[in-house]
Amino acid sequence: MASEKTFTVYITRQDGPAAGSQRETFSVVHRPEMTVITVLNDIAARPVTADGKETTPVAWDANCLEEVCGSCTIVINGRVRQACTALVDRLLEESASITLEPMSKFPVVRDLVVDRRRMFESLKRVQAWISVDGYYHAGPGPRMSPAEQEEAYPMSRCMTCGCCLEACPQFHKIELKREAGESDEEFRAREAEEFNHDFIGAQPSSQAVMYNLHPTGRMSGPARIEGMMGPGGITECGNAQNCAKVCPKDVPLLRAIAIAGRQTSIHAIKRWFTR
Repeated sequence: MASEKTFTVYITRQDGPAAGSQRETFSVVHRPEMTVITVLNDIAARPVTADGKETTPVAWDANCLEEVCGSCTIVINGRVRQACTALVDRLLEESASITLEPMSKFPVVRDLVVDRRRMFESLKRVQAWISVDGYYHAGPGPRMSPAEQEEAYPMSRCMTCGCCLEACPQFHKIELKREAGESDEEFRAREAEEFNHDFIGAQPSSQAVMYNLHPTGRMSGPARIEGMMGPGGITECGNAQNCAKVCPKDVPLLRAIAIAGRQTSIHAIKRWFTR
C-alpha cells in the first residue's frame, strides 16, 4: 500500500498571556478538501509533533465554519484570514508548508487565541448601535431610500473579524499589565483610556458610518461622530489602504473612511459656529 502523503505545519504556541512564544512543527496527513480548521482538528485529535514528542492540543477560536462569525481569524503563511475557508491544497500550491500564527495586534490568550476586546470597546466609543427607548410599539420609522440602502448594506457585511486592524500600520498592539492592588474596575478603566488614545481603525469607523447613513441612526449621529474625533480618531488614518485589501467581506472601508472624514469635518465646523 502506498504511504500516506503528509505536509508540514508550523504553529506559533504560547501557554498564556505572560508566557513566551515558541514554534512547534507538526506532520499532517493530507486529505482532499482540507481546510486549516481540519488541520487543527487533526492535530487536536493527535497532539504529537513531527519529531514524535507529545504536546498539548493547539488552542484556537472557531464557531460558524463558514466565514460569517470571524472568530477563526489567524495569520496563515503571513496573511491574516479565516482558518475555516483557507483551503490546504491552495496553500500548498503557494508554499511547501503551512505556517499558522496568532494575530499580532491583539494580546495572545493562548496559542492562536487572541483577546479582541479592544474592537468592541471601540464600537462602544462610536456608539455603533441604534438606541431603543423601550419595548413598546413605536410605529413605523423613517423610510430608507434605495440609494441609502445601496450605500449602507455593504458595510453591514462586517463580521468584526479584525483583519483590517491586523493589516493597518496605524493600529498598534496595546497590552497592559495589572498594577499591584488594582481592582478589575480600575484596570478596565485604565485599559479603556489607553484604547481611546490609539487609532480605532477602519472597522468601528465603518460601523459608525453605517448607522449614520440609516435615517433612524442619523438622529444620534453627532454622538457617533464625536466618538470618531479626538485622539485615536479618524484623522489618524494614514490611508495605507491595507484594510480594503484584506477584508474578507469586501466591505467598502475606504469609502466608509472617506465618509467619516467628511462627517467629522462638517461636525467640527458646525460645533465651532455654535459655541
